[in-house]
Amino acid sequence: MDSNDISFENLPRAVAHLVSEIAEIKFLVERKEPPIIPVKRIPIDIAEACQIIGKAKPTVYTLVRKRLIPCYKNGKKLYFFEDELLDWISKGKKKTLEEIQSEAEVNFRKHSRKANVDSNQNLQR
Repeated sequence: MDSNDISFENLPRAVAHLVSEIAEIKFLVERKEPPIIPVKRIPIDIAEACQIIGKAKPTVYTLVRKRLIPCYKNGKKLYFFEDELLDWISKGKKKTLEEIQSEAEVNFRKHSRKANVDSNQNLQR
């Protein structure tokens, strides 16, 4: 509702709009939650991307050429988003020996049960 639109004819609509706005503010205050403000994603250039991921420019250009790193191209310039670069870094996590061992045990149990079930079914035939 625009403040310039308030006139005698649309006064009930303006009051209803104000009541709904006050109810929303009251709800947020009661829950003590900050209002949700969308985060703006600002693109960064290759120099900033190099600093974030700790690689030299030629290395980043190679990663872009091989399509291994998330990037955007507009004309001749490359653009990156910091959150995407950080996600890309976190996806490259190497598993610890404990994680590998626990996965191996789970897979072994899964396959050994399946093998036992298959052999039991073959014996029953």
